Amino acid sequence: MSPYTVAVRTLCAFVAKQGDLDLRFTPCATAQEGMAGHTEVTSRRGTVYRREISLQGHFRQLLVRGRADGYDPAINRLEEIKTHRGALDKMPTNHRHLHWGQARVYAWLLCQDLGLTGINVALVYFDVDTAQETVFSEWQEADALRRFFESMCESFLQWAEQELTHRTQRDAALRALVFPHAEFRTGQRALAEAVFKANLAGRCLLAQAPTGIGKTVATLFPVLKAVPGQGLDKVFFLTAKTPGRRLALDAMQRIQHGAARRPLRVLELVARDKACEHPDKQCHGESCPLAQGFYDRLPRARLAAAAADVLDRQALRALALAHAVCPYYLGQEMLRWSDVVVGDYNHFFDVNALLHSLVVNEGWRVSILVDEAHNLVERGRRMYTAELDWDVFRAVRRTAPALLKKPFDQVRRCWNALVQDQSEPYAVNAQLPDKLLTALQKLVADLTAYCTEHPAEKSLLQLSFDALHFLRIAELHGPHALFDIAIDAGSDHRSAANRRSVLCLRNVVPAPLLKPRWAAVHSATLFSATLSPPRYVLGMLGLPDTAVFLDLPSAFNSRQLEVRLAPHISTRFNDRQRSLDALIGLIVDQYDRAPGNYLAYFSSFDYLQMAFDRLSEQRPAIPVWLQSRGMAEAQRDAFLERFQTAGRGIGFAVLGGAFGEGIDLPGSRLIGAFIATLGLPQVNAVNEEMRRTVQRYMKHGYEYTYLYPGIQKVVQAAGRVIRTEQDTGVVYLIDDRFCRAELRKLLPAWWDLSPTVGEIGPRQ
Repeated sequence: MSPYTVAVRTLCAFVAKQGDLDLRFTPCATAQEGMAGHTEVTSRRGTVYRREISLQGHFRQLLVRGRADGYDPAINRLEEIKTHRGALDKMPTNHRHLHWGQARVYAWLLCQDLGLTGINVALVYFDVDTAQETVFSEWQEADALRRFFESMCESFLQWAEQELTHRTQRDAALRALVFPHAEFRTGQRALAEAVFKANLAGRCLLAQAPTGIGKTVATLFPVLKAVPGQGLDKVFFLTAKTPGRRLALDAMQRIQHGAARRPLRVLELVARDKACEHPDKQCHGESCPLAQGFYDRLPRARLAAAAADVLDRQALRALALAHAVCPYYLGQEMLRWSDVVVGDYNHFFDVNALLHSLVVNEGWRVSILVDEAHNLVERGRRMYTAELDWDVFRAVRRTAPALLKKPFDQVRRCWNALVQDQSEPYAVNAQLPDKLLTALQKLVADLTAYCTEHPAEKSLLQLSFDALHFLRIAELHGPHALFDIAIDAGSDHRSAANRRSVLCLRNVVPAPLLKPRWAAVHSATLFSATLSPPRYVLGMLGLPDTAVFLDLPSAFNSRQLEVRLAPHISTRFNDRQRSLDALIGLIVDQYDRAPGNYLAYFSSFDYLQMAFDRLSEQRPAIPVWLQSRGMAEAQRDAFLERFQTAGRGIGFAVLGGAFGEGIDLPGSRLIGAFIATLGLPQVNAVNEEMRRTVQRYMKHGYEYTYLYPGIQKVVQAAGRVIRTEQDTGVVYLIDDRFCRAELRKLLPAWWDLSPTVGEIGPRQ
């Protein structure tokens, strides 16, 4: 049997952690601060000091490998360097225990490599705020270190043997895997072949595939088939919204249905706030019963979880509670031992993404699938944007304890200096606020120390997290981003202290920040029905030059979908009131001619409400329901439940919102859509600055900021109507600008627009 390779970090985390789950020491150094801290510590050492030493060692079937931080041959000392914030005496015992485990394993591997009979083993803690080192050192004989290493390996060996067996069985089953349906739909085979070839070549694929061909199965199946031959450790299926996760989990169930034994471990990642069983408690053993003794009960829970086929949200919760451990952190643990992980974009692409961190640190060979990839542009922007709100800061400052007043006041003075001379409600600053950033670093350091002692101070803790995120995003700032200040026009402008302002480090082009994520994976497939033009998506997402674009023809035809234009109706802001009766007349006329279920899309909640009120007033007998701001999940489900088979009525929704994509209403559940907007983002000061930034950075400022994102939303919304090869329906594109040639060429080629251009509905 081939050896099982395990990283030193993973080995020690598996064996050395004991006792309670304890997250009270959560404020930590950023990744950049951590690297800078390591560099600072090692720069203080002598000229013979060795840095980043690659080491490995065998024990039976185990191959243990990793990189030791440093070794000083002058004093024969192996150093494990950890960066931190706050008082070290508040560090949970299991953290220190883990650090010593890593240091001693590296020490043995180095003794073995250099033939040493003994060595000084040191933990070096570097405070990123004070630049002070705290060193804990011990002398260890090589023989004692060898016994420690072997005891760690012994504790892990049974699990490793199980994992080797699992992988052998998994790969054998995947080689024999058959497509879960009797035949491929139109376009499915071509998509599956392209995904398989991309994994063979180890490159990125951008696949525009129309709605309804079964993209989820057509991408998962070929990636799984590629796993054994390419030696892939894991597959990540990443989605923009919760319904996408459900579709992926259902697809995995279908793919595995024919297997006598289902050898794949499938894990659904859920946000911490949705998985928490005790949101009123804190994450440590003195507060939460599921944190108390977590690491002592984890081995049994982990063993049971590894035997499960699918750990979706419900299954993971049930298993975790049966073993009295936290469901969220059991899920985090099972990331290491799962084959297919289904989660949100932020789990891999966010600045603090755990999946990306594990891929890099563990050296995993991974293929990722990015569902509805057109969403990644906007989500990428948001993930690398940070804001600080003056009202929030001032409210926390008012109630802050006296010992924190000084750092709060220093931030306040720097903040006021930024906004006091700003005469416009919105302005972009060419330079980062270095003085403010320095003051924020001091505030974060003091807040960390205080919150370590007073974990119940939630407002202070949240401000600490917000400030730390702002500092992290500042480290990534560049020509792809803006630093802007928005001032509330209604606030008191006589005093800077009374002017409500929001400081924003705004990402505009996520490409340079996403590039390292593509480089970390073996292959990536991004798919959606709306990825045109490809240069826009390729450029904004920073995909490699070797990426391939695939544009699949639709499985549907123009006889299934009637696309009608309304050339005499304008939905521009200034024309809405004047054109409202014409718009409602068009909707009512279509409904009377073909009663059934329709969706009507609008550019804003205000416009939606205006049209809803007018239709209800003119035709109260037509059943209508509308999307409201901030709908909870249960309310969204209730909205969709109104679309019953053979039902009648009109649902009013906002284009680009919860019902603009990712919903499936086949057959008579939805027979038509009215799209009363081009979907273009509002022209305002922020979007105009974004347009100028895109223009400077990569050209095509108007198209990339306004036109392409808007048309993507339109096509996505229209795609709700035709879901299967048996569906038929109608879509109205309601705005005179849809008749323009440059815009119409961005719409799907299979739409037949020419026969319907003309007088549609009453004139204004």
